[in-house]
Amino acid sequence: MGRLILEGNPPVEVLLRRSARARRLSLRISRLDGRATLTLPNRVPEREGMAFLREREAWLRGHLDGIEPEMPVVLGGTVLFRGAELPLVAGDVKRARLIDGALALPNDPDKVGKRVAAFMKLQARDALADASDRYSAALGKPYGRISLRDTRSRWGSCSSAGDLMYSWRLIMAPTEVLEYVAAHEVAHLQHMDHSTRFWATVERLYPAHKACRKWLRDHGGALQRVRFD
Repeated sequence: MGRLILEGNPPVEVLLRRSARARRLSLRISRLDGRATLTLPNRVPEREGMAFLREREAWLRGHLDGIEPEMPVVLGGTVLFRGAELPLVAGDVKRARLIDGALALPNDPDKVGKRVAAFMKLQARDALADASDRYSAALGKPYGRISLRDTRSRWGSCSSAGDLMYSWRLIMAPTEVLEYVAAHEVAHLQHMDHSTRFWATVERLYPAHKACRKWLRDHGGALQRVRFD
């Protein structure tokens, strides 16, 4: 994937994506992180893509102005963990450890994000495996394997083979939200769609699912804007 720079104050970086299936040029902006992507059909030259961007510059900048900035993870700051702000402090430790209501980290600012992300992934794997086991047992449908990713388009998925995938950022959400997503994906083991029967299964596994879905709609973007790199 290439990049185009739209000159101006400030310059705007736009990801350039080629697609054999695309029939026209399209410009999209992620509501989560403000990333702009221009899709070009394979035979359209790059100069046409740049002209397309210039024509839509006012629209592009207007939308980017309305997107909240990313939030870096730094020592002395906080990060969401199970729905609450978790302080990040320097401590005499070799790896991230929960101590007295804070996450203690080695005093190495350049590696804070990487270490916090590693901690989050471990916590997410344990929590999501436990929830998946419980809902799978309640449904009477075994799943295949669990994988964790840093996905931006979905919080989880269930494959036709019964494998479950989750975003590890769910560990930042309140516990009930993580539980709902696990129940949702396990319900797909029985119904691989979003039919009335599927939602009835979700209701049986996790009756409070509507409030959790609303929480993700209202606050999910904030989880995606936390930057760990």
